[in-house]
Order: sequence, then structure tokens, then C-alpha cells
Amino acid sequence: MSVQSLDRAFDILELLSKEQSGLSITAISKHLDLHKSTVFRLLNSLKSRGYIRQNHESSKYKIGYEFIELCSLYLGNLELKTEAEPVLRNLSKKTTQTVFLAIMQNDQVMYIDKVEQYNSLRKYTIIGTKRPLYCTALGKSLLSGKTDSEILAMYKDVPFESFTDKTLKNADDLIKEVRKCRSDLWAFDDEENEAGVQCISAPIFDYRGKVIAAVSTSWYIKSAPLIEKTEITDYVKEAAMEISQHMGFKQ
Repeated sequence: MSVQSLDRAFDILELLSKEQSGLSITAISKHLDLHKSTVFRLLNSLKSRGYIRQNHESSKYKIGYEFIELCSLYLGNLELKTEAEPVLRNLSKKTTQTVFLAIMQNDQVMYIDKVEQYNSLRKYTIIGTKRPLYCTALGKSLLSGKTDSEILAMYKDVPFESFTDKTLKNADDLIKEVRKCRSDLWAFDDEENEAGVQCISAPIFDYRGKVIAAVSTSWYIKSAPLIEKTEITDYVKEAAMEISQHMGFKQ
């Protein structure tokens, strides 16, 4: 799609967002001063992606469910980050370690926030970064919201890349770890993603009881040899539950 076509597609979306009852091809063409054939081509492209939909009785076009979902996801993540930020700061203070907030995107962990004990521009290098689900504590927490069969389906014929000699080898091993997380509400990464680094994570739930995100803290074993794993686990679980409650979760 050319830049000009992209601009026109956005023009159509912006126009339809203001018209709850929808518009016909003729009306869109007049509003935007575009030829009907151009409008028809762009509408078909947007319709195929679910960003607009057509009423078969009136033939009018409206904003589609995929576009609404895209906006909802963005707003949901924005609310999540807003509610989580003070909790993350408190968790970082308690653990004296870096803490992370992440969501699942397709079959990967995506980091959406990070808090350290000091202000650092390095914070922004992690936001948007992705990691595999199967070799991270965050990934195990996020997968705890899925059934065993769903996890098996996700990793059918998918090889597990080894990042260290401790990386899980297959879906069966992963499911065992995820089951522990479902039961205990926390997950552990024992140098599975990066040698010399351990991590503890806990899932975050929304008002439906659905896992929507996860929080974690990690540390270098050599620099924190006396770290108390049980105490850290309690802190992480408490933080995850506090954020969950802010998102409407009730136990």
C-alpha cells in the first residue's frame, strides 16, 4: 500500500469513527472527495482486516471489531501500567532489585514496564522487548492462564531453543512448571534464559479472573548470593495480587 493510500485509509477510519450509524460508499466518497472505485478498494482492504464492517441491510460501513479491540488493548495496557507503577516501585524498593511488568503477545513475553532502584535511561531499552514464554518466569506466569491442551497446541512441532544448559527442552517440561504456577501463584526461572540470572514472577488477574499480565524481579546470582528466595517470592506475589485488585480482581 502506498503512502497516499495509507493516508486515505486513515481518512476513512477517522470519518467512520465519527459516524455511529455508518456511511455508504457514496457518502464516504463525497466527504473525502475521492472516486468511488478508490473508496471501494480501500474499504475492501480495511474490511478484510476487520477494521471496518458492513451492514448487509443498509450497505453502510462502520468501524469494525478488530479496530475496537486494538484500541481496547492499548487502553487496557495503559490502565495496567498506570495502576501497576506505584506497586512496581514499592516492590523494587522492598527487593532492592529490578522489577518488570509484562504481557503475552502471541507466543512471546512482551515487557511493558521496568523499575530500578535508580533512574536510568536503560529502562526504555527493555520496553517493547520480547522473549520466549518457555524460558522465562514471566512466560510461565502468563501461560498459567492457559490450559495444558492450549499450551500443547501452541508448541506443537515448535522446537525449544536452548539459551542455557538449563532451558526447558519441551512442552511437557513447560507444562509441569506452569502447573506449579497455577497452584502456587508464582514461577521461577533458574538461569533458563540467561546464565547467572534467576527470576521470580507472579501472574496478574483482571476482574474476570483472567491472567492479563505478570510481574517479576530478577537478580544476578553472583551479586546477590544471600538473597532470600522465600521472602522475595512473598513480595512478588503480594505485588501481583495488589495490581490484580486494582484491575478489579476479587479472590
